[in-house]
Amino acid sequence: MTKPTTPVLSFSIADEDERPVTLNPPGWPVPRGYANGMAAKGRVVVTGGVVGWDVMGNFKPDFGDQARQCFDNIRAILAEGGASPHHIVRLTWYVTDVEEYLAHLKPLGRAYREIFGQHYPAMAVVQVVRLVEKAAKIEIEATAIVPE
Repeated sequence: MTKPTTPVLSFSIADEDERPVTLNPPGWPVPRGYANGMAAKGRVVVTGGVVGWDVMGNFKPDFGDQARQCFDNIRAILAEGGASPHHIVRLTWYVTDVEEYLAHLKPLGRAYREIFGQHYPAMAVVQVVRLVEKAAKIEIEATAIVPE
């Protein structure tokens, strides 16, 4: 068995006191509201699928309200792990209706910026048939990397 080697990186990873670095290949258009990729160094903090229910397990019927609550819930979980929204390197969104998601982009953007700030990690949005919680319209998984 050969000893693993350290990979050669063509980009610089953030220093321990810095935020994750956005990756965008030369010549590619700069994305708005997300990143093509992220690089970071540190301790990994992940959430499970987080839905937009309150502490009593109740959902508001509006997609935007559920998304806002989902963002708040993610922020609370990250805080338990010593992370904050600016440490997020990836978000995977699961929505039950992509048209409803697209119809709510402006309020989603406002809620996102109010809770997560101007930090836009790598993201994916996937439409699913339904979520485990029947009333849920959105579920998000977050990955954060906290400098050590």
